[in-house]
Amino acid sequence: MKWLFFKTLCPTPSALGVPLDAKKGKCCDRDIPAVCGSAQGAATPHNVFWRKFGMTAHVRFAPGRNRPWIRLTGAVVCAALAGLTGGGAWAQSGKLKVGLMLPYTGTYASLGNAVTNGFKLYVEERGGKLGGRDLEYFVVDDESDPAKATENMNKLVKRDQVDVVIGTVHSGVAMAMAKVARETNTLLIDPNAGADELTGVMCAPNIFRTSFSNWQPNYAMGSVVYEKGARKVVTLTWNYAAGKQMIDAFKESFEKAGGKVLKDMTLPFPNVEFQPFLTEIAALKPDAVYVFFSGGGAVKFVKDYTAAGLRNSIPLYAPGFLTDGTLEAMGDAGQGLMTSLHYSDGLDNTKDKAFRADYQKTYKTAPDVFAVQGYDAAQLLAAGLDAVKGDVSKRADLVKAMETAKIDSPRGAFTLSKAHNPVQDIYLRKVEGKENKFVSVLAKGLNDPARGCKM
Repeated sequence: MKWLFFKTLCPTPSALGVPLDAKKGKCCDRDIPAVCGSAQGAATPHNVFWRKFGMTAHVRFAPGRNRPWIRLTGAVVCAALAGLTGGGAWAQSGKLKVGLMLPYTGTYASLGNAVTNGFKLYVEERGGKLGGRDLEYFVVDDESDPAKATENMNKLVKRDQVDVVIGTVHSGVAMAMAKVARETNTLLIDPNAGADELTGVMCAPNIFRTSFSNWQPNYAMGSVVYEKGARKVVTLTWNYAAGKQMIDAFKESFEKAGGKVLKDMTLPFPNVEFQPFLTEIAALKPDAVYVFFSGGGAVKFVKDYTAAGLRNSIPLYAPGFLTDGTLEAMGDAGQGLMTSLHYSDGLDNTKDKAFRADYQKTYKTAPDVFAVQGYDAAQLLAAGLDAVKGDVSKRADLVKAMETAKIDSPRGAFTLSKAHNPVQDIYLRKVEGKENKFVSVLAKGLNDPARGCKM
């Protein structure tokens, strides 16, 4: 509660609804001199109600003063004054505005839906509230289109005035989102996009990730491919940021182990015409092929690779996005594939068993890594909101609580690095039936190097 000093008293609720000039004061840490827009009537001690903004205003004369003081209760004063003066959300007691900027159409549609389902599952486990507040969702289909990302992000931040944005899947889109988040100081939680820059050169106190960096699962896999006997490999991916970074991380550890990359191949996103590349791979005869594809593109590539007869002679390896959320569509073509990721079917922990059962019951399908990452985005947000009792204006305390949180994830518990990227285990998995079965731990508590982060 704060006592606000007014030069004149507005004795009625309607008069109190007139905008205030609070520019002369410093919001939230001291009494604020403010000019009431109406000077009608003489001031006498009484209570009035500021119904428009959900607050109670207790008006009184302070001893020794000839001007009234007003104490506001029922909402955070700073937020209320911001609302009166056009400065943003007015009440911390209202619904928490959550922006969901994810792909709901196109190649990555299934991924966006899984993230959303995971996020909402955790919220429902908390009775539909985080930090004691109900949630209101503002949903934007980003179409995995970087060209539309800035406009879409600005709609959420400036038009809808959301308190936090959850997104996205595509690294190019995520980069544009992060730029807007940095410029507007909007809280952003990335539940999938692995762009190294988000927790590297673009790191910021208001940007968090609950997924991975592109470096993590791929670096862990490089030495494994070498250990399995491959000395010469060919790589293939879409020609965009995520693909390039994942391949580079694999190469870093594979070449460090003593391997050689015969050729790096790329094709435009989301092109899925793989036949020319398969023909060249057959001609080069590498010991193995390492790829990054996800969603519908992953299904098409694995089917084409298998149909070309290459699986029989040239082992195929990839980060786990190749086979997460895609196995049913792949059918027999995906059987036996080995991938690396921070989540796996068959993890022996209580949290994962409960999560999988609840997700299956709620959505009538098995969860994948994307659902886990959405679930953990909600967990991370809750850690911050709980610490400030839902008051997002207490940004420093909220951020600190998120930074120091230990997330009890279905993937296994993880913490965050100084750059706000998960420090987590990376697993080797093998496709058996419709599951990515756990094989072994590739790396324990792997921390991304966060190159370029100066936070």
